Amino acid sequence: MGRIVIDPITRIEGHLKVEVVVDGGQVKEARCSGMLFRGFEKILEGRDPRDAQIITQRICGVCNHCHATASTLCLDSAFGIADKIPHNGRWIRNLTLAFHQVQDHILHFYHLAALDYVDVTKVADYEGGDRVLNSIKAFLKRGELGPFVPRYEGDYRLTPELNRELCAHYVKALEARRKGHEAVAILAGKVPHACTITPGGSTEVVTVDKVASLLWRAKEVREFVEDYYVPDVIRVAEAYSDYFEIGKGCGRYLSYGAFDLDGSNPDYSTRARFFKQGTTTTDLKHEPLDLGAITEYVKHSWYEDETTGRHPFEGSTQPKPRKQGAYSWIKAPRYKGQVYEVGPLARIVVSYAAGEPKVKEMVDSVLGHFKASPEALFSVLGRHAARALCALLIVRQLEEWVLQLKPGEPAFVPFEIPEEAEGVGIVDAARGALGHWVVIKDRRIASYQCVVPTTWNASPMDDMGNPGPIEQALIGTKIRDEENPFEIVRIVRSFDPCIACAVHLLDHKRRELRRYIIA
Repeated sequence: MGRIVIDPITRIEGHLKVEVVVDGGQVKEARCSGMLFRGFEKILEGRDPRDAQIITQRICGVCNHCHATASTLCLDSAFGIADKIPHNGRWIRNLTLAFHQVQDHILHFYHLAALDYVDVTKVADYEGGDRVLNSIKAFLKRGELGPFVPRYEGDYRLTPELNRELCAHYVKALEARRKGHEAVAILAGKVPHACTITPGGSTEVVTVDKVASLLWRAKEVREFVEDYYVPDVIRVAEAYSDYFEIGKGCGRYLSYGAFDLDGSNPDYSTRARFFKQGTTTTDLKHEPLDLGAITEYVKHSWYEDETTGRHPFEGSTQPKPRKQGAYSWIKAPRYKGQVYEVGPLARIVVSYAAGEPKVKEMVDSVLGHFKASPEALFSVLGRHAARALCALLIVRQLEEWVLQLKPGEPAFVPFEIPEEAEGVGIVDAARGALGHWVVIKDRRIASYQCVVPTTWNASPMDDMGNPGPIEQALIGTKIRDEENPFEIVRIVRSFDPCIACAVHLLDHKRRELRRYIIA
């Protein structure tokens, strides 16, 4: 029996430690540990509620626009204006989130996860006139291998030609992401951290020039996703088809939906959205979303025990470092007492189970290409495929959604801060279900709780002893080479963890920055 500790997992956001016990070449136990406490929810207490959508964006420099959306929806709810947002305000929010999510999906595949499958060293043998490949080749010759190393060696299966092609696309993806960021900046004022997304709608003024600028960026981003991103995911999947059978996880999936098609319903759990709200399991039967069924457990988290098992409205963030039996700063959210995975896979399968025609057609087409059943979705490659499908579904709507903007019409409705109120805002971020809950007293924030995608996915065991989704996905995995446990990082990165979001002071004296031990 051996123990593998990877601390930190690289090419994700934040500091995640993964520890597994291997017996007979198979993972028997797994622990995910968020190694950082940040206290954003404590920072918000006592502040003007209008500070929330500004401060919560600083939780993360990657997921910031998702927090802007969730926080403004939360404050709209608390202020009693959730069903009063002007048409332009709703579509500015939708488009900001849409452009942001597409570039985020591109980021994950090319710049975070693809290097688990693409061997960049093959570029050293390149002989040709491609400027990008020759630049990478020059870096390799000089020994300047970052950001392509450190990495685990072995199990690179793509042909030298395909490796070189995907390396070139790695650089091209940076250009596509830039165009997505430019579109976000047109609507949100800047990137990161939106200036214009606010309770009541948006402070942005829609003009014909801005609509035209958005349209050509939408077209170019769509072309990249259609011509490069989706085909590249398929080619990687064809070479690593065994990863359709690895990393299944808990088998239960939850989505808050995304992109409001109608703002007249103040209940976000049933509001008409492009991606649907709800839950499902591997049987693909859809169940409606019940926000009252969400609780957070902290038996194995470094928080005070009396805060365990609470709904976010009653939630508290009281740190208790070095608590006996705890191993993470991440809490353990549960839905109806059960472990649920969130993310692009959950978003796709919930919409599929709900009968969304565009999603069903696209998913069935991909499954047909691989001659696979829906069971293949619940895997490492299923998560990558679902993320690419999310991007494809969004980019094929972008130009139509841009044309929903109406120059000259208002995008903001005035509001008053109530003396006392509660509010909730939910949306599917790129990484999954993101919820913000606020309690207002004396026109100040009395309590604010964020339950973010990676809080769900990278959660530790709950009070009932159930491992979190990533932990469950790791358990049972066969490790070919304990010196190069690439199976572990491939599974973890398929969830695209964002630890900065999930762990809401940093102890420099006690926290280990880097450690990799096989014992």
